[in-house]
Amino acid sequence: MHSGNLVFSQLMEFAPWHTFRRLVAKYRGDFNVRTCSCLDQFLSMAFAQLTYRESLRDIEACLRAQPTKLYHMGLRGKPSRSALADANESRDWRIYAEFAHALIRTARRLYAQEPLAVDLAETVYALDATTIDLCLSLFPWAKFRKTKAAVKLHTLLDLRGAIPSFIHISDGKLHDVNVLDVLIAEPGAFYVMDRGYLDFERLYRLHLASSFFVTRAKSNFKFKRLYSRPVDRSTGLLCDQEVELVVFYSRRDYPARLRRIRYRDAEGRPLVFLTNHMTLAPLTICELYRSRWQVELFFKWIKQHLRIKRFFGTSENAVKTQVWIAVAVYVIVAIVRKRLNLELSLHEMLQILSITPFEKIPMIQLLTYSATNQNILNDPNQLILL
Repeated sequence: MHSGNLVFSQLMEFAPWHTFRRLVAKYRGDFNVRTCSCLDQFLSMAFAQLTYRESLRDIEACLRAQPTKLYHMGLRGKPSRSALADANESRDWRIYAEFAHALIRTARRLYAQEPLAVDLAETVYALDATTIDLCLSLFPWAKFRKTKAAVKLHTLLDLRGAIPSFIHISDGKLHDVNVLDVLIAEPGAFYVMDRGYLDFERLYRLHLASSFFVTRAKSNFKFKRLYSRPVDRSTGLLCDQEVELVVFYSRRDYPARLRRIRYRDAEGRPLVFLTNHMTLAPLTICELYRSRWQVELFFKWIKQHLRIKRFFGTSENAVKTQVWIAVAVYVIVAIVRKRLNLELSLHEMLQILSITPFEKIPMIQLLTYSATNQNILNDPNQLILL
């Protein structure tokens, strides 16, 4: 890597551009395009994500302020608000969705050995959805309420490294549980979900695919106890049972046995967990469900640090394009963190990259030096001179 490259271009070197070109050709993204190719569009939108731009006019002003550096960033056309708006409206969002999935596959291989909160060799996923509120008059296609529009981000988060392995974008009216219909189950993996995904027919499909699930029971859960295992009540466990369903339709949808675990947390709240794994330690099941909170933190993080709450276009294609490019930028930064073996968090990396895209310092030096300075500032034995 040459030290004369811009920090932004150094970051983009970690993306598989041969895959991007193949996807552009697959969906004919650059067909009959004179200005603002798909690559120009992606790089401009990635720049907006990294530097926290708020509008297309904002992107145009910042990029045109550095005309001599645009070529070295990879941009071949002059960025303009109208060209970016047309690109977001017309270029197929699936180009960027499949490109993000290619990056996700790379990131998951890099983070495959990351430790989990529980001692498990299997893959553990947390499934949840978050809602992004929109204006109904501007986004009439995103149905949600009578007076409100919204889009939902259904995310399957790999808890090793907090990498999203599956994302489905829908309007706000789609119920969370319906995403299980498009999810391809991985045999042997654990799927941790809240009560919104308690649908016995869909959970039984996971069971038949040799996958495991951990979820919470609803208050009206009806069952017949078949067997009780001894538990240590000093740990907070109240019972560990094998049960079967007794309601006709529920039993028809899920004819196999379930495992029911009651647990009282540190605040004294009783929690009831359901799983189809019969041999795992009950406390491990409880810890698995507790680890589901990482997907909530992921949603909070991306809403705070990526541009997915204010959109640069109002069409469905523009919204999905912006979300998928935001996901791609997040994963590229995660790949850089692992390949350069950095100790900085993703938040710290994004903060540094947001103010240095036009600098020519080597990125490894930039991010390593920042980590070293942080350690010096936190050293209580360091002499304070000022």
